[in-house]
Amino acid sequence: MPLQFNRKACPKFIRENLLTILTVVGVAAGTLLGCGLRASGHQWSKRDVMYFQFPGELFLRMLKSLIVPLLVSSIVSAIGSLDLSLSGKVGLRAIIYYMTTTVCAVMLGIALVTTIKPGSNSKGNEELNTTKIVTKDTLTSDTLLDLLRNVFPENIPQATIASYRTKLIYDPKDPKMIKGQLETYKIDGGYPPGSNVLGLVCFSIVLGITLGKMGDLSRPLQQFFHSLSEAMMIITGWVIWMSPLGVFFLVTAKIMEIDSFADLVGRLGKYFLTVLLGLFLHGFGTLSILFILATKKLPCRYLAKMGQVMATAFGTASSSATMPITIACCDDMGLDPRITRFVIPIGATINMDGTALYEAVAAIFIAQMREVEMTFGKIIAVSVTATAASIGAAGIPQAGLVTMVMVLDTVNLPAEDVSIILAVDWLLDRFRTTINVVCDALGAIIVTSLSQGDIDKSRAIQNEREAAQAQELTELEKGDL
Repeated sequence: MPLQFNRKACPKFIRENLLTILTVVGVAAGTLLGCGLRASGHQWSKRDVMYFQFPGELFLRMLKSLIVPLLVSSIVSAIGSLDLSLSGKVGLRAIIYYMTTTVCAVMLGIALVTTIKPGSNSKGNEELNTTKIVTKDTLTSDTLLDLLRNVFPENIPQATIASYRTKLIYDPKDPKMIKGQLETYKIDGGYPPGSNVLGLVCFSIVLGITLGKMGDLSRPLQQFFHSLSEAMMIITGWVIWMSPLGVFFLVTAKIMEIDSFADLVGRLGKYFLTVLLGLFLHGFGTLSILFILATKKLPCRYLAKMGQVMATAFGTASSSATMPITIACCDDMGLDPRITRFVIPIGATINMDGTALYEAVAAIFIAQMREVEMTFGKIIAVSVTATAASIGAAGIPQAGLVTMVMVLDTVNLPAEDVSIILAVDWLLDRFRTTINVVCDALGAIIVTSLSQGDIDKSRAIQNEREAAQAQELTELEKGDL
């Protein structure tokens, strides 16, 4: 029997996936326009690029403005409405999943970079751009301690706008300080701008658990956070429809401002392809295998519904900014909103698979270029540090460059070597962010699948309690009569 074309199916598919299609078109159109403007021969100034980027910047600012209220309200509402034993199981499963994927990403990256060896045959470093972009002013131990300090913010309102960072200050008048030896410098600290998302997540989890233990006394506060979460999702829905236009201008401006494509396909081409191969294998290989083992389902159907999430992540290069869209996408898939509003914000904070893989590859690539011998111990140190650095990396564009300094320190490489890979970092940043958000969304599906039995049991107990309370109320009313 010949296949018949359903005329109504195509318009229905377009209606249901219109936003995703428009966002993908926006990325493609931005790429083509950016390449076209570069090929025009006109010398575009930084101000010209700023004008092109301005609509995309407004879109990015709107998304970022949703992060703090959505993150806090979602986690508190989700944990407060879940049974405490269930929320503990959900959290444990989410953390195990995120740690497993991060370790797998680092191991995959190290395996690829040590096998392909993209830096061993590269030209001398004197031909590369080694402008001192990043200066090292802290020790690796300081960075790790700052990570723990930010988990416990001393001021919650301040955590919404700033995070703590240790600074080492050199005083030439102090005879005990030796220039160049950071261990002798004065230890100081400050609060550079940028939300302390890790601290907010920790506080929200504790508050949610507290509300769950308070019982009926917490209902007004729970209702407040639940209403706030729903209101933020409605606003997110409005902002989402601006994503095609936003990513179009962001991608166009980014392509206009790069110096040369020669670095992308020339001297750093082998490194670029190594990272890209690692991200592809992890995103569609490792994660797919874990998904099949956990859910006994193929991930293809779910990945097809993440087009909007992936396109937005690629355009904005920020997993935190993409978080509202990821939550909305998971809700559209029919996942339990209590799970998604708990798992996704945590994933956007601590789960940076793409960043972990990229930092491991980049550190060993630079070591190969500098002809630094990578012993087994150093490789283990790089893997551990890359994992820790990815957890501490902010979910903002090119945050991995900052934590990369910590990874380079493990193989005794100078901080300014980060600038060697700067030419291609802007593009790799978009690919690794895409993998990060895909991992978050798949994690929500996996945790929901593993927790389904507990969720059904919790609902049954809750329904029994409500039925019992209704019966007791009816008996009391009869007694009054």
